[in-house]
Amino acid sequence: MDIDLIKQEFPLEDGLIYLNHAAVAPWPARTRDAVRQFAEENSRTGAQHYQCWLQKESALRSQIQRLLNAPSSDDIALLKNTSEALSVVAAGLDWQAGDNVVISAEEFPSNRIPWQSLARRGVELREVSIRGETPEQALQDHCDERTRLLSISSVQYGSGIRLDLQFLGQFCHDRHILFCIDAIQSLGAITMDVQALQADFVMADAHKWLLGPEGIALFYSNPAARERLQIYQYGWHMVENIDFNSREWQIARSARRFECGSPNMLGIYALSASLTLLEEIGYQQVEKMVLKNSAYLIDKLEQINSVQLLTPTAESRHAGIINFTVAGKDLLQIQNNLLRSKVICVYRGGGLRFSPHFYITENLLDKAVDILNISICNT
Repeated sequence: MDIDLIKQEFPLEDGLIYLNHAAVAPWPARTRDAVRQFAEENSRTGAQHYQCWLQKESALRSQIQRLLNAPSSDDIALLKNTSEALSVVAAGLDWQAGDNVVISAEEFPSNRIPWQSLARRGVELREVSIRGETPEQALQDHCDERTRLLSISSVQYGSGIRLDLQFLGQFCHDRHILFCIDAIQSLGAITMDVQALQADFVMADAHKWLLGPEGIALFYSNPAARERLQIYQYGWHMVENIDFNSREWQIARSARRFECGSPNMLGIYALSASLTLLEEIGYQQVEKMVLKNSAYLIDKLEQINSVQLLTPTAESRHAGIINFTVAGKDLLQIQNNLLRSKVICVYRGGGLRFSPHFYITENLLDKAVDILNISICNT
């Protein structure tokens, strides 16, 4: 990696060790600058250059297409957040009483509540423990002839476990089960190919591993699955031919059908800037560095006798999240001690969660573990 580029793009406050990318990530400098420039332009000229804004929106869809290896940029919608995208799927399918949805028992509420809401329509939600040695098999075993959809996080926000999405995608494909992936904890850290995974729906916010802002998210849908979703939000932007003077309209063939109104142009400029950095580094290289940091952190934590890892140690079973407990200690107190020492982390999933991105150096990880050791001794 270009060390000078990394220093330029992440001018973090002196002494700050940021290990919380699984929550909200710092913006790269180019993203900050893009927001400033957009705001400056808007304050001086308003929407005089709106056609340029539309070009940036189109460019972002193409960037996301490359990020996911989607067949077409027409498969990409730009929504507010992961929850909205999951709700579009949950509300849009033609459910029948007796249908069921399968998820893991570890899901973040965004990937649970939309499916729970279907109980009023007679849809059963099956929450499956994935703590065993074969989590994919456990999910498979809870599917039957009435399973309409399997929805799973690519990486669990608490334990950090990473699932074999290709195995699950093939299983769903063979049994005509819709395959939905909440990718918020992997996109930007681990590469993804939605075609190889045979995914029907993929969604993710920008503000974690993608290094973008809150308030904008990507939503991928393959054409066949897209046609199965009824539309419940309508407006000027979701029609095939945008013409303010026409009384006739039809739903857009593309994923733009899920965008009912004006786009979040500020978020579009910001996310596009963040993706240019990840593309410049290279998604494969980013993944390599994320996994290297995780392996290094696992090794350092395993050297502390009182620490018990909650995240699987096998490289194929984790991404950027490393979660752990400390025997006989108050984890919230340790977290507060770490925060006071400018080690930014969080308590999640019954443990302390460290989530370093690719640009965090081993030297910083060493310092964080040293501070953790001191905190453990003083707690």
